[in-house]
Amino acid sequence: MTPEQLFEESYAALKTLGLSERSIQFIRNPAWEVIDQDLKWLEQPGNYALRIIDSEYPAQLKEIADPPPILFVCGHYQALSTDQIAIVGSRNPTQDGKQIAFNFAQNLSEAGFTITSGLAIGIDAASHQGALAAKGLTIAVAGTGLDLVYPACHTQLATEIVNSGAMVSEFPPGTAPKAGHFPRRNRIISGLCQGLLVVEAAKQSGSLISARMALEQNREVFAIPGSIHNPLARGCNALIREGAKLVETTQDILDELNHYNQQDTKNICPPEQSKLDLEQQKLLNLILYSPTSVDNLVAQTGESVEAIASMLLLLELQGYITSASGGGYTRIK
Repeated sequence: MTPEQLFEESYAALKTLGLSERSIQFIRNPAWEVIDQDLKWLEQPGNYALRIIDSEYPAQLKEIADPPPILFVCGHYQALSTDQIAIVGSRNPTQDGKQIAFNFAQNLSEAGFTITSGLAIGIDAASHQGALAAKGLTIAVAGTGLDLVYPACHTQLATEIVNSGAMVSEFPPGTAPKAGHFPRRNRIISGLCQGLLVVEAAKQSGSLISARMALEQNREVFAIPGSIHNPLARGCNALIREGAKLVETTQDILDELNHYNQQDTKNICPPEQSKLDLEQQKLLNLILYSPTSVDNLVAQTGESVEAIASMLLLLELQGYITSASGGGYTRIK
């Protein structure tokens, strides 16, 4: 049943669906002033609402037990359908933990993965920043409406994420941060990804909630081990005892996912792309399996139009991309 069909149903039909009286009354008497606010938000360039029945809705997320019926997206919604690794961890990490998250995100991004996290301070922020440093794609799943940035100190980071990936939320514009929103947000983080990496997590933390959701969703879970004397390592060590994969290098993750053949993680690229130089490889990582505009590539790389055009021609001649209608390009391998 589509949302449109739901609003057309009678009271009796809604009752048979097992909905509460409050839900039925809301459906039959919508808060139109709130809906008008949502529509105004959607009128702004780069803002989208993806319904679960839409072809653009990420297929990976549909697999979970309770996918959100609508996803609000700010940025490039096509990024939601790319291969993703989620990285989560402590909001109060050590400096070493932040550097580990940054390095893993940067290397995985250079390997072609989109980095997904929750925009929180600490490990989440370091992960987004690592992907941005690699000029790769990154997705932030929010626990608020997308007209708000939480925490507010990450306003600039959120802008950078939107420019090179997407902000995502199941909550409509105007939704303020509430404690109960973030565990719900976590199931989307794990649901979008192929694998989830935990870097520094205490024994009782939201990161472990994300990891256990990932296990329930049949995703691969990875954890960085730590000293038995470090309270921020106890959550990761506990996950490893429960079956998470112990990882020490980016290559450990790539091997487990069978994404690429074994190679030096300092220069990670798929075997079939070994003939590309570093700049060409970085550009290819930014081209989606759906039409990607030249203007977007110029904005993300900072390169001139001429330099991008030259590399695009080479990638097209070698069979990595194909031109799309409207002047964009689509990745084909």
